[in-house]
Amino acid sequence: MIMSAFSETLKELRADSGISQAALAKAIGVTQKAIDFWEKDINEPKASYVVALAKFFDVSSDFLLGMEE
Repeated sequence: MIMSAFSETLKELRADSGISQAALAKAIGVTQKAIDFWEKDINEPKASYVVALAKFFDVSSDFLLGMEE
């Protein structure tokens, strides 16, 4: 499932960066709860937030979505 790959990738990128959910949320303009829901695969982000996350972590959107390695 694509969103499961997204959730895992987001958790890994955030952990590797040593950034909290709250700090990431502030950086891209969402709530900490949104990040939490994305990481738990409860909710999925709008495309604009996928792009914002990709830019923040300096990866492609395809990478975030689990479509490329």
